[in-house]
Amino acid sequence: MFDTPCLVIDLPVVDENIARFQKLADAAGLQTRPHIKTHKLPFFAKRQIAAGAIGITCQKIGEAEVMAEGGLQDILLTYNVIGDAKLDRLVALAKKCKLSVTCDNSTVAEGLSAHFANAGIDLTVLVECDTGAGRCGVQSPIAACELASQINGLPGLKFGGLMTYPPMDHSENVDKWLADAKKLIQAAGIACPVVSTGGTPNMDTLAAFKHATEHRAGTYIYNDRSLIARGACGVEDCAAVVKATVVSRPTKTRAIIDAGSKALSSDLLGLEGFGMVREAPDASIVGLSEEHGIIELGDSNWDPAVGDIISIIPNHICVVSNLFPTIWVQDENGEMTEMPVAARGMLR
Repeated sequence: MFDTPCLVIDLPVVDENIARFQKLADAAGLQTRPHIKTHKLPFFAKRQIAAGAIGITCQKIGEAEVMAEGGLQDILLTYNVIGDAKLDRLVALAKKCKLSVTCDNSTVAEGLSAHFANAGIDLTVLVECDTGAGRCGVQSPIAACELASQINGLPGLKFGGLMTYPPMDHSENVDKWLADAKKLIQAAGIACPVVSTGGTPNMDTLAAFKHATEHRAGTYIYNDRSLIARGACGVEDCAAVVKATVVSRPTKTRAIIDAGSKALSSDLLGLEGFGMVREAPDASIVGLSEEHGIIELGDSNWDPAVGDIISIIPNHICVVSNLFPTIWVQDENGEMTEMPVAARGMLR
């Protein structure tokens, strides 16, 4: 049996979450391309494909390499790839699977071309668009068209469409931004077959993306406390919990657990406290050191004893997944299987 702290995944809930995303996307006329950043396991990526996903999304080449080695064949890499070492790996990866990438500037596009011009394969490149989230991306539909035209003319590259990580509100504005960009690109005589949007919190409003062709979501497979707070899921939809042991009861109102920042992360995501205790949602995880979690019981009737094992829903499960070398998967019969987190720590 597991020792604590550890990450335990409820497989039936995972499968319900996968099925829900696929059903919502099907109803909206969108294909699904789940992001593996949350689970980092070919085991779960294959379940997403089996449920109807057309492929997967990765953020780093190392993640994509792990997924390709694990048998995943259609991979979108949504990150600007820069530097000879990474580009050499990208060429090798493109020879093993159906690979597409994104870029938002000429420097990246020219680097991709320099490495793929003589590689014997054309790399599909999507233009990343900043539709309001304020991260990477070209800043206007006109800029999207200009970069698409450059990509279309570079040797070794093939323009594949548009990609955005949108703000989680104002989906209609995002859709208009993308529609305007696509119209300009098509008017320039360039095909724009893919329009890729993303995000878990906006899964219930997928129909607003009228001009999109696919949706990328990652966190939905496990869900977490931040999504509960946004109303995107309920406690019962959270498939992942950190199991921790109460190691001390210094006072009547304080409990100390063996899960600190190395197990729960210090991400708050605008919330108070560092996770939700399933056994006592009105208790608060008020502080973390590396190996200690401090729980204030407050007005809770919960009275944990030293040695009790509790379950915590993390604020941000994607980061927590990367903290554990293995997970425990619990099936519908309660049987537990330990699995290595294959793409853990893939920073490059």
